[in-house]
Amino acid sequence: MNRHENAGVVYGTFESFDRAPGSDGLMHAVLTRHGGCSAPPWASLNLGNLVGDDSAAVEENHTRVYAALGLRREQVVSVRQVHGDRVARVGPEDGGRVLLATDALISASPGVALLLRFADCVPVLFYDPVRRAVGLAHAGWQGTLVDIAGKTARALQVELGCRASDLRAGIGPSIGPCCCEMGPEVLEQFRAAWPETDAFCTPLGGGRALLDLWRLNARQLELAGVKQIEIGGVCTVCHTHDYYSHRGERGRTGRFGALIGLR
Repeated sequence: MNRHENAGVVYGTFESFDRAPGSDGLMHAVLTRHGGCSAPPWASLNLGNLVGDDSAAVEENHTRVYAALGLRREQVVSVRQVHGDRVARVGPEDGGRVLLATDALISASPGVALLLRFADCVPVLFYDPVRRAVGLAHAGWQGTLVDIAGKTARALQVELGCRASDLRAGIGPSIGPCCCEMGPEVLEQFRAAWPETDAFCTPLGGGRALLDLWRLNARQLELAGVKQIEIGGVCTVCHTHDYYSHRGERGRTGRFGALIGLR
């Protein structure tokens, strides 16, 4: 990923998106935890309102992010994430809204920015430079289990007329295959839903294994027809100096944001 800083706000962009046709009309960013005003343990660019941080600090952090990315608050559509598989199509009429019980957003409307929040779960960003459409999904282990990435890719095709061959997907910083330890109960759920699961596991003994959510989400995208996939390859548990990690910081942490939209 390419690293950027504006007014102290540090974020990454996907190289494949930056090189795509029409990328000058695309805004996308996977934020770090740098550039905000929150105090520890939420230091500093926490965008989560439900993690115990001071609400005024969270609002100021949003203001800084929007200023750094050239956005207005009324352009941004966000959600209340529930680790499910609901994909919502949004447009200008949704600007400033927070949608309930939603874990992915898609849009083909210029001037609309999509925002989700993360702390180990997998951000999956989508860009179609031909149809001029974008998407953003929140794929924790539960979202991965129910194929939220694949369902978002299919929603872009069915609802917005994208072709799978044109879609680009970026898998952002999240818990990596080095740290994503799962017990036998969870692994059995994955094996029941995804017979290929063991190909994405490193056994640890006792029925436990390290699960590679990056490659499993990439496989789900491939099954949805997406071939242009970039994996950022940064583990949030191993890099808590740059990203929030629920597991790495034992639940006492903030949420970093991922945003995408058409200018």
